[in-house]
Amino acid sequence: MNIQLEKLELIKLLAETNDESIIASIKNIFNSNKKDWWDELSEEQKFEIEKGERQIERGEFVDFDEFIQKYIE
Repeated sequence: MNIQLEKLELIKLLAETNDESIIASIKNIFNSNKKDWWDELSEEQKFEIEKGERQIERGEFVDFDEFIQKYIE
């Protein structure tokens, strides 16, 4: 299966149709596939991210360039 060819064929079919229900169905498929990555995280992962954000807000972080200098010298 050539995915690029399949996509082109679908584009052609979509461009040629005037059936609003087909267009609505395709839009629904794409909209239903959109997932918020945050919702996919575990509670522990969310906690760690929020903890990191709080540390950044308090200025408790090291700039990457400053961090990496320790390992390249």
